[in-house]
Amino acid sequence: MKLTLLAAALLGTLGAAHAADLGSENLSITGFGTLAAAKSNTEDARYTRSNQREGTAGTTTIGLDSNLGLQATYKFSDKLSATTQILSRKSTGDSFTTELAWAFVKYQVNDDIAVRVGRVVMPTFLISDYQNVGYANTMMRPPTELYGSNFLENIDGADISWQHSVGETTFTVQAVGGVVRGKAYTAQDKSVERFQSPHAAIAFTAERGPVQLRVAHVRGKLTIDAKDLNKLSDAVAHAGFEQFASDFSMREKKVISFTSVGLMADWNNMVVQSEYGIRRGVDKMFLADADAWYLMAGYRFGTVLPYYSHGSFKSKPSVSIPAGLAGIPPLYGAMSSILAPTGQKSDTLGVRWDFAKSAALKVQVDRIKPGVKNALLSDVTPAGVGKKVTVLAAGVDFVF
Repeated sequence: MKLTLLAAALLGTLGAAHAADLGSENLSITGFGTLAAAKSNTEDARYTRSNQREGTAGTTTIGLDSNLGLQATYKFSDKLSATTQILSRKSTGDSFTTELAWAFVKYQVNDDIAVRVGRVVMPTFLISDYQNVGYANTMMRPPTELYGSNFLENIDGADISWQHSVGETTFTVQAVGGVVRGKAYTAQDKSVERFQSPHAAIAFTAERGPVQLRVAHVRGKLTIDAKDLNKLSDAVAHAGFEQFASDFSMREKKVISFTSVGLMADWNNMVVQSEYGIRRGVDKMFLADADAWYLMAGYRFGTVLPYYSHGSFKSKPSVSIPAGLAGIPPLYGAMSSILAPTGQKSDTLGVRWDFAKSAALKVQVDRIKPGVKNALLSDVTPAGVGKKVTVLAAGVDFVF
């Protein structure tokens, strides 16, 4: 029933009711999902995915990694097609919600150039196109050290891509521009705010046999309208530090950039994947500058693939606290806490077993080692400050 409704919605939206025959060879409907459970070893800190509220804090949850996605594509001709993807998962709320992940019309101009208009993927990372498809990834989830640095996944606008092969190497250049819309969860005051932010990105990919290299740059104007942070900014302004308060606040749009480089190889049963990302505030803001990376390596024994990954995240403030604020201890203390440098490292051991043609079982253990401010962990109690966190997860990824 859901597949029928999804296909009908896609065709109806585009005014193509005459083609709404689910048996048509022009229509393809696919799906993917993960059913997984996870539990951490402590209630003193909460481990989550990027822009996720619940995660796990000593309790068993299916919300950390479980999701379900459906995708429909209809080909009107060899050049024109339309794609819609819906995704159900836990993100900024306490329950599963369904969102429109993709919704675009694609026109293939020629063999090399294609244009898409609608909601498309933001090409930020090496696996941006399929980061929510667990079956397409070796690890159970993208490393939070890097993927927690930029949670924007899609953009409403248009993109153009150029793809051309030279010998055995295929080059792809993708440029996208538009407006990012969604909800942002702020752990400091547990608030959820809607936002829309103009962004543009460009990505370059080179692929030769089992090796893929990708470089991407994203730039946009971002606002974060968090109530507690706004109150603190107002208090600092009233104390006579108007410029610092203006630099700190993100109620008005601030320009931010993110640059990443990634490498992936699957050769002779060896699997390697690594990315490095740099987040920088072009304007001054309370959101810190950050450097993050991870390296994953594994070896395939038939249908079994054990792997190990190490991730690292470091941040430093992009705005400096004026010396005079030290004369007002409550404000100075609050600002020092928010603007302190942070860090986090993690070690991950896991195994993937492809027990069926379209399904894989994964078991993964993450050991998170927080630095100052516990970095990417949230809801940290006094007893949890600096405490290492272990997360055990197991689940099945599938496609259909």
